[in-house]
Amino acid sequence: MLASGVAAMGYEIVWTQQSALWLGHESAAVLAVVAAFFGGLALGGLWLGARIEASPRPVRWYAGCEAVIALWSCALQFLASPYSGWVLRTIGAQPSAAWQWAVTLGTTFLLFLPATAAMGATLPAMERLTVPLRDQGRSIAALYATNTLGAVVGVVAAAFWLVPGVGLARSAAICIALNALCGAAAIVGFPATIPPAPARPVDRPGARRALTRLAITGFLGIAYEVVVVRVLSQVTEDTVYTFALLLAVYLVGSAAGAAGYQRWLVRDRDPDRLGDRLVAALAWACLVGTASLWAAERVKAWALGALGAGFSAAVAAEAVLAVLAFGLPTIAMGAVFSHLTRSASQAGVGFGRAVGVNLLAAAAAPAVCGVVAIPAFGPKPVALLIAAGYLAVAAQRAWTRPMVWGPAVAALALAVLAPALRFVDVPDGGRIVSYRDGALAAVSVVEDAAGVARLRIDNRQQEGSSATGRVDGRLAWLPLLLHPAPHRALFLGLGTGVTAASAAEDPALEVDAVELLPEVVAAAGHFAPPGARPRLHVMVADARRYVRASDRRYDVIVADNFHPARSGSAALYTVEHFAAVRQRLDAGGVFCQWLPVHQLDLATLRSIVRSFATVYPTSWAIVASNSLDTPVLGLVARRDQGRFDLAGRRGRLSRLAPPGRLAELGLEDELAVLGSAIAGPGALSRFAGAAAANTDDHPIVAYSAPRATYAPDSAPRDRLIALLHELSIEPEELVLPTPDPGWRDRLAAYWAARTRFVESGRDVRPSPRVTDMLAQVREPLLSVLRISPDFRPAYDPLLAMAAALARSDVAGARTLLDELRRIQPARSEAIRLLAALGGAGEPPTVQPASR
Repeated sequence: MLASGVAAMGYEIVWTQQSALWLGHESAAVLAVVAAFFGGLALGGLWLGARIEASPRPVRWYAGCEAVIALWSCALQFLASPYSGWVLRTIGAQPSAAWQWAVTLGTTFLLFLPATAAMGATLPAMERLTVPLRDQGRSIAALYATNTLGAVVGVVAAAFWLVPGVGLARSAAICIALNALCGAAAIVGFPATIPPAPARPVDRPGARRALTRLAITGFLGIAYEVVVVRVLSQVTEDTVYTFALLLAVYLVGSAAGAAGYQRWLVRDRDPDRLGDRLVAALAWACLVGTASLWAAERVKAWALGALGAGFSAAVAAEAVLAVLAFGLPTIAMGAVFSHLTRSASQAGVGFGRAVGVNLLAAAAAPAVCGVVAIPAFGPKPVALLIAAGYLAVAAQRAWTRPMVWGPAVAALALAVLAPALRFVDVPDGGRIVSYRDGALAAVSVVEDAAGVARLRIDNRQQEGSSATGRVDGRLAWLPLLLHPAPHRALFLGLGTGVTAASAAEDPALEVDAVELLPEVVAAAGHFAPPGARPRLHVMVADARRYVRASDRRYDVIVADNFHPARSGSAALYTVEHFAAVRQRLDAGGVFCQWLPVHQLDLATLRSIVRSFATVYPTSWAIVASNSLDTPVLGLVARRDQGRFDLAGRRGRLSRLAPPGRLAELGLEDELAVLGSAIAGPGALSRFAGAAAANTDDHPIVAYSAPRATYAPDSAPRDRLIALLHELSIEPEELVLPTPDPGWRDRLAAYWAARTRFVESGRDVRPSPRVTDMLAQVREPLLSVLRISPDFRPAYDPLLAMAAALARSDVAGARTLLDELRRIQPARSEAIRLLAALGGAGEPPTVQPASR
């Protein structure tokens, strides 16, 4: 039973991740897999339990079930891919909610049914095999505890070693081997024939009561898990390790409760009173666990302070939160389940039927609680209703006892006095502009004292704000300007909506944007009002599923800089996804994948680059801006693998209606556009080196990226500078030959100046005093301009500081402006400012500008 539990939970993790790759991460897909797994287990217990209990050869049933699980799991390795393609075509790119739910749930349930039904029958089969032990006073609770403990081992092994080490398919193969060994061991270790126990007379009222309690507690137990996971996702880092820890603690508690029941409670002489006490204790435990959620932020901060820095300490801090929220409730759940199955047995209900009813109700909980209740009422009322549900079960015979009305009073007090279960970091003087609990996340817009609004998803700030319009605009326009004449663009990820809305400013461009969370679409109205984007069409869908299911072609596809450590995001950085994007590109189409360097360690970045280059061998890297704190790298490729032509860039810029807008973004000419490049195909290949590609089967990024989130090994600015030193590019790798003899040298000088510019800013400390800033940056920025007079990011700050300096030191401002004029005589800004200063004091000698 221990090994069978390891295999079962290993399958659940593997199949959940595999299903998400083709079903997407929408609520319908995420919850359909859970419901299909529980539903299959329930069906196996309900359908096969009675047959197994009546059979004199239960060892054949058990070994046969293990064999079916192993054989069907082998078959899934070959069936899943064509089956998933058919399911995607059936669902469509933009399905209705009802159709998506129906197809997703039905097809997932059928795909896994042979294996899950067989899993559901293994526990009743083992219950029959151990009849002689129960004749000696042992309880099925011991088997349940052992099986659940195996599930814990399966969760931890799969998350921390198996999947990151050998991938999904090989992890499934290990589970298949465990099933085969379990079946063989049963045949060897158990007698071929075990006479069925005499059938108990059915106590219909008792059976009905026991089954009702099993159904209610099964539903409420999973509903509690859903609420806790949703609330803690706003406090934890929400990685694959977070989910594994929460699930492991949930299972450990259940196993401990079942074992404790077997050890101390199974011989209680008043089982009815014991059942009431256990359910009431479970209500108390859920209230205590819920109360711990309000202190989650403080507990996490305390744990990190006590445990220190590092990956292990950060994971341990999340484990502390899991223990506080799940420890007592799950111990009580394990005891209650064990007691209720025993009560059902004494009332003449077979074990398979009892387990099946419990699991069938549990299968409905994620959808009812996660999709309906939490978005409608919020986590706090739902958590308190769960405790009230347990009290309702206990109060059937004991409502006047303190063990029932005590937790009822406590729940009422929490309902009246406790604040909402939501976590939103609000800066001093700031406010929450909007907040919505969705099926998958809590989305808020927070405004600081200066009026800057930021989008937060599960209390984590997303890229962009109302103050980062320039960079957000560059994220759109840099890829768009690399195409000579785009007519249709696709943005994967909406965020604040500013990036996609900026693209829609091009009157010749139709823009589609795909966003997973409908709450984010609503929140985007605070950043880019709908009236400002008439050519922007927003679709609520999973980006990966949409790319695979759609038949539309695009000239430009831009993928947002998804945080790779967050749950599900790493699937958008796989070889298979990059290949699917290529199929959506029109001839000559351009694809740009933005990457948040400040949220990535270099080892994970190498794997992503290797994955991208596997699909696009002649790809380039660009930078969105010269930011040192939030550097964003873009991987760019053309479907035809061709290079860019200088004339095409010039023509594209000349035809655009909003040239002033491009100047605001620092993209006023072809040099500024192509000057964003930092690496060519050769440099990217050398940078990736021997790094393994991130694939659907071997999701390296999902397991490596969280380490940089939990314990960064370097500052973002140091990572960016290390990248610039390691990467390189030659003009011939990016641009087709041009008749302009000086163009190559100007572009190479621009790239060299950019590297020097970034290096010079590493140790600059911002100051409101212009003299302090000039003392830090004057000579470094002038040295940058001496390398490339065309490098505006160095010219513009010096010009602004000269204007500010003129208020207090006219002579110093003139000296700086004269230096700017000498280095770059082609620009008129310094000349005009010098002339203005000359009118206020001694007029400088100004030579006319010449190019």
